[in-house]
Amino acid sequence: MALSIDNLKGNEIADDYIRNHVPAGRWADAWAVFKGSFGKLVLLNLIVLVTFVPAIAVMYFREAYIAGLGSVYPFNPTIIYPHYPDVQGLTERLILSADLTFYSLLIVAGFIASIGIAGAAHTIRRLVNTHGQFSFRSFLHGIKSGYFNTVLPVTVFLVMLFGTVLVGDWKDIVMATGGNVAGAITAYVFAIMATVLVGVYCAWMFAVGTSYRVKILQLLKNSFVLATGTVLQTVIIAALALVPVWLFLLGGLFRWLSFIAFIGVGFVYILLFWVAFTQWAFDSYITPDIKPVEQVKRVKTEKEIEQEKREEERRVAGELLAAGRSELVSKPIMPVSGETAITPFGRTFNRSSFAAASEQRAKLAESIAEYEKAHENDAAYSEYRKLFAERDKALPTDGKKGKKKKVSAANLLK
Repeated sequence: MALSIDNLKGNEIADDYIRNHVPAGRWADAWAVFKGSFGKLVLLNLIVLVTFVPAIAVMYFREAYIAGLGSVYPFNPTIIYPHYPDVQGLTERLILSADLTFYSLLIVAGFIASIGIAGAAHTIRRLVNTHGQFSFRSFLHGIKSGYFNTVLPVTVFLVMLFGTVLVGDWKDIVMATGGNVAGAITAYVFAIMATVLVGVYCAWMFAVGTSYRVKILQLLKNSFVLATGTVLQTVIIAALALVPVWLFLLGGLFRWLSFIAFIGVGFVYILLFWVAFTQWAFDSYITPDIKPVEQVKRVKTEKEIEQEKREEERRVAGELLAAGRSELVSKPIMPVSGETAITPFGRTFNRSSFAAASEQRAKLAESIAEYEKAHENDAAYSEYRKLFAERDKALPTDGKKGKKKKVSAANLLK
């Protein structure tokens, strides 16, 4: 199977990390991240859960609204025939009316949920690609770089879901009122199939859009190529990734288990499965920019940069120390420039020429002294003097008077 997705190469969204070499394979690394970074995943899941609160609230109030209709007229079971009115199809119409309102609000809530999805997807991708490096900044970076490419497929899928729900409600009304049931059921089945196919396509749009910087036409094309080129793998991964959703749909005790799962790691579990799978697909058809672990240079903190600077200065001082104490390297040397040069004598000169040269020498000596004073506490020279002082103290005494050996290149490192 040949996939034409070469235009993705070099456009990976990895500004805040560099991918590590994965000797054990991408799936083994994903499992290692799940085990070794479980606490980080729980924290990330709680953040995503906050962004899903509006969507959860919409569905909760929908259920409460529909359930509340059963306690008022004309559904009150205490009212019996002949006073009980004809309510054939009324329940289904009320549900349709409720779904029109609440599923419309669900589409709006998807804009907020996309914030958590985009941020979590990038954070999980960083966790997998760097073997557990976690940063809250990566969550914010994921929102900035991938929000549009997340909210677009989420909105498209929710619109399709909205249409499928309405077709299902219409089917229920037709069945309750004795209409053409076959046509309604056929339409509902096709609506479900279309929603599933569009959902798979949107999932790949989300994966491509949050992994690579691509234009909208490239996003649509590459998502279609990957979705059609990995049909079997996508179905298997979707079945495994959506376990919390399947538990919810089973109802009863399983629904409570799904609630616990979603509060714990349900959202990031789904994203981890999907990110690991899509990264495998990208790596299979795109040459990834991966470096061995020992060659990776991650973004360093200011403290680490300062520590490296101190180590480098100490290394330079150590090299100077190894070369032996010297006036040429133990104190600052002013760079030579045209301003500090002494004007040479010509073929003819007189006393004024000597006086001018003497004045220039005096100024040069003053400039040298000022430069030495200004730079005498530079790290390289201070470390140099400090190391020699420590070495000088450590040298054994020579003779009865307790004199120490002379510090020189010959005996310094003995």
